[in-house]
Amino acid sequence: MSKITINIDGRDVQTQEGEYILNAARANDIFIPAICYLTRCSPTLACRICLVEADGKQVYACNAKAKDGMNIITSTPTIQSERRAIMEVYDVNHPLQCGVCDQSGECELQNYTLEIGVDSQSYAIKDVDRSSHDWGHLHYDPGLCIVCERCVTVCKDMIGDNSLKTIARGSDAIEAEYKESMPKDAYAMWNKLNKSVIGLTNGTDVLDCTSCGECAAVCPVGALVDTDFMYKSNAWELKQIPATCGHCSAGCQISYDVKHTSIENPENKIYRVMNEWNYVSLCGAGRYGFDYENRVSAKETAAFAKAIEAFKKADTVAFTSTITNEEAYLLQKMKEKFGYKLVNNEAKAFQTFLSDYSDISGTKLYGSDLKAAHNANFVISVGAALKSDNPNARYALNNSMTVNKGAGLYFHPVSDPIIEGLGKSIMSVKHAPLQEEAVMYLILDLFADKSKLSSELVAYLASFHSKKTITVTETVKEKVVEIIKEMKKNEESGEEEEVEVEKSTMVNKEVSKEVEVDENALLALVNADKSFVEELDKNLKKKDAFSLIVGPDFYTHPNAKNLARLVALVEKYSDFEVVMIPPLTNSLGVALICELDDTKGNFTIGYNTKGDFTLSALGDGDLDMPAINQQEGTLTSINKRVNPTNAALEYKGYELNDIANALGLKADNVIDYTAKLPVAAGFKTEEFDALPNRYENDGTEVRGYILENITLKVSDDETVQMYNNAKLEGTIVYIANPVRQFTAFTNKTTALSQVGGVYMSEEFLSKSDLNEGDSVRIKSSTGELVVKIISDNKIAGDIALLPTYDSKINPEVITSGYRFAVASIEKV
Repeated sequence: MSKITINIDGRDVQTQEGEYILNAARANDIFIPAICYLTRCSPTLACRICLVEADGKQVYACNAKAKDGMNIITSTPTIQSERRAIMEVYDVNHPLQCGVCDQSGECELQNYTLEIGVDSQSYAIKDVDRSSHDWGHLHYDPGLCIVCERCVTVCKDMIGDNSLKTIARGSDAIEAEYKESMPKDAYAMWNKLNKSVIGLTNGTDVLDCTSCGECAAVCPVGALVDTDFMYKSNAWELKQIPATCGHCSAGCQISYDVKHTSIENPENKIYRVMNEWNYVSLCGAGRYGFDYENRVSAKETAAFAKAIEAFKKADTVAFTSTITNEEAYLLQKMKEKFGYKLVNNEAKAFQTFLSDYSDISGTKLYGSDLKAAHNANFVISVGAALKSDNPNARYALNNSMTVNKGAGLYFHPVSDPIIEGLGKSIMSVKHAPLQEEAVMYLILDLFADKSKLSSELVAYLASFHSKKTITVTETVKEKVVEIIKEMKKNEESGEEEEVEVEKSTMVNKEVSKEVEVDENALLALVNADKSFVEELDKNLKKKDAFSLIVGPDFYTHPNAKNLARLVALVEKYSDFEVVMIPPLTNSLGVALICELDDTKGNFTIGYNTKGDFTLSALGDGDLDMPAINQQEGTLTSINKRVNPTNAALEYKGYELNDIANALGLKADNVIDYTAKLPVAAGFKTEEFDALPNRYENDGTEVRGYILENITLKVSDDETVQMYNNAKLEGTIVYIANPVRQFTAFTNKTTALSQVGGVYMSEEFLSKSDLNEGDSVRIKSSTGELVVKIISDNKIAGDIALLPTYDSKINPEVITSGYRFAVASIEKV
């Protein structure tokens, strides 16, 4: 889109052609009141308070798009009259309980009532029973609800759960005389408000979603509140500590809201986590998994002395990626000084994958990020269980479908009802494990510029067409035709219009069935008839932003090297921009900073993992360490951004830096190493205290800095291995976590703590003699373990999930590294 100039209240400002007037004003620090609109989501026109005059015509700033030379006036006597009437309507029958309301002090109804100067009430209507509802982790009070529909919008457009909608309030009709006496837009807003409250799309009073809490975060009043936060604190008592989430690799910007624990206990406690919801959305782990700190009363000198002796004896340090960049740098320096092996299996696999990818790409890192996926209008996801590997990647995929009117393909062996519920424009393709290479060949064949591929690869792709066993299944064909029709419908739709929530919810429930294909049918689209392929190609040409999301299944795949090369070829010779999901919190930072080893030596120091001597922030080791919410430092996110995080809570014990100092590496604080992170890996010589952590009004992310993507020598060899059609036979177990769980740190928190087990779909259980709660023995060629069955309605199909978040379960015993394993499952 091109830059244009518009005039707002006599001031010339620049914006993008087609940008909403409200966003253009916000980006230039011009205030226009708005309650219902959320940046990154579609307008709902629920509040209508953003009225402005554009070229003499009254329009809604959240829904009207800027045109070059447009003249906008944000306030006129007519607009002021409308806004006051709207705010009076919002105040009708609103309970006067601000003194005890959880939102008091940060309530937008309070703010706008005062801003617009509402000091009297002109309207009235008989109230109805609006009893509150407990929805598990959320409390909904319809009496406080102004039905702005933010919660519905964010759940649909950003998160993709589609769990909320407006339902009938059951109130009396507004008196007819108001239609003539009230300002037009105020009456229209009231008429809609008076008919509705918020309800659940499943028709029950039991909320069934991925429990992210984003709906409560965006609520402008006290109607939706996190249950655990109710009546715990006034907003003005809390101190906000800017930080970065320490769970998955998204690196979301958060603030820890802290104050003293009690009158008797002056130590700070985290009461909640907040986010800049206009620009970043949190998952349930980020929002509710905050109290994983390791509280110790003092430094344990005896344990520290034993730690120093252990380091002098050790030849290996094994660790997880739930550490900061500075700690990773310390470990690397200790390796260089003492010759330690550094062992981190998930980061090593990612490091190797990046290296193999670089041979063809010519860059140290993948070229894109999740923002590009958000802005794309055609997205493909491969090798990732999006809802649990990186929820923000799932949000990006959903946002591309809902707001950008995009389309997408989701390839994965595990059936995912959450992904299938994102809408008609996404095709979910279930394939067998070890079929990931076939997926990449399919993407190459459909989207790459074959004139730039090697003749050998082109010939190999062509050979698929000659295999009579590979035919288009009607299910695949029908689904892609459906996507094409949906793409056409989206592209032919003109200006944005108000969408009835009930209708949009119903459409999302009518998603077509998942497509399941075997190793031959996975290549079905390649072999489609000519007219079908031409139709697909014609419609895809209307898409101008393509994103490929690559996940952790690829990194430990037996043919990971070949997959890495195929990913690089897709990025190099197609329009797809590639983003890769790092496996854990700081896997990318660790992979860039540390020289990692494959095997352990004779004596191992474990850091947040078991060793002969264990350092642990979980409180279960030989020497305590601080958790990420007790540290200053930086974390490297999926977006290749080095983000600062701050200590929300005090830590009174020893840190890794104390051990390093005792062994001869001298620094007063671990953040003294922030400016020393390796430039050769793309880091910058920035001091920690100079790193920002905020968003601008236009949505610009001003957090830390972006890694430089180092240019590397490109290999002349672009050959790839031919697909060998390998497959796993028998019952399949997948190493992955349920929603809201990532590591033992999420499981340690009050809101998320749970006993792990083997997760099975209702479909899996119905076809077996197993039941939830049964103890089963899972046995593979490499080992066995005994766990209990947990029924999970967030998965489908016949693959069981074994988690990594419960430290009492070691899934590595049944797998050789790849996330999928063949195992028998028998009742004990």
